Amino acid sequence: MSKKKQRAKEILRQATPEEIKAAIDNYFSRKPLLTPRLKNWEEDLPGNSEKQVVPGRLMQVTEINDTWMEVPRYENIMWGGAWVGIIAMIIPTFLFIWGAVDLYPLSFKFDNLLMLLLFLFFSFSMILLNLRMALFVPRDQPIRFNRKRQKIYIFEHHRKAWNPWVKWPTTVRVYDWADVHGEISRETDRYDQGFRLYGAVCKPGTSEVSERFILNRAVFYIEHQRQLWSHWCRYMQHQPVVMDPLYPNHHDDGSPRRKVRWPEALDIESRTAPE
Repeated sequence: MSKKKQRAKEILRQATPEEIKAAIDNYFSRKPLLTPRLKNWEEDLPGNSEKQVVPGRLMQVTEINDTWMEVPRYENIMWGGAWVGIIAMIIPTFLFIWGAVDLYPLSFKFDNLLMLLLFLFFSFSMILLNLRMALFVPRDQPIRFNRKRQKIYIFEHHRKAWNPWVKWPTTVRVYDWADVHGEISRETDRYDQGFRLYGAVCKPGTSEVSERFILNRAVFYIEHQRQLWSHWCRYMQHQPVVMDPLYPNHHDDGSPRRKVRWPEALDIESRTAPE
């Protein structure tokens, strides 16, 4: 064991629990710094322009170079379940229609017709919903960091969970990196349990949050979110960073329908340096 490690262990042995807690609180805030408070708030992260003490670690990456970096954001959803939902709705729909046609000459009533139409509308709505989920919703909603422009680009696909008959738009939010603060929440959601990393944008010169967005989905270990934030901050500070991610990126399956499509102007801006 090196002398440096031995010295560190000796210091920890001599430190009281109160001193250790004070050291942690001094680095990772134990009280919310921003208002309104983030739901399920766990801690605030160091400012993105500050020196990052935690070693940076990149979890996944789609592209990283001297100008820009793109990291994926996958939802914790079993996308294959959409096909199960389609099959589960097609079979009873077919049987219901077959039964209605077979009984039509014998017992036609307005109430029966209304029930048939309502069932068909519900059934086709569920089939369409699952088809759109399976074929057209991007699996990834990535984030781009442009360190030449010092901006962050958030790609978002807005699906209406139970309404397949309206347009599901795609938007890209653009923020100055200097205005983004890091926060961590502790989630107990059915599909997203663990520690989730948020970005908060405050009004100039205040700690009042104007917008929040998810930077990384929930993970089981809070250290991973701290390391990820540290890596992004170091990258945007033009410091040397590790280019190889901890986990391989499972790219989109290549379906042209599910491909992430950035607006052309923002696609170019987010990948280039200012002239």
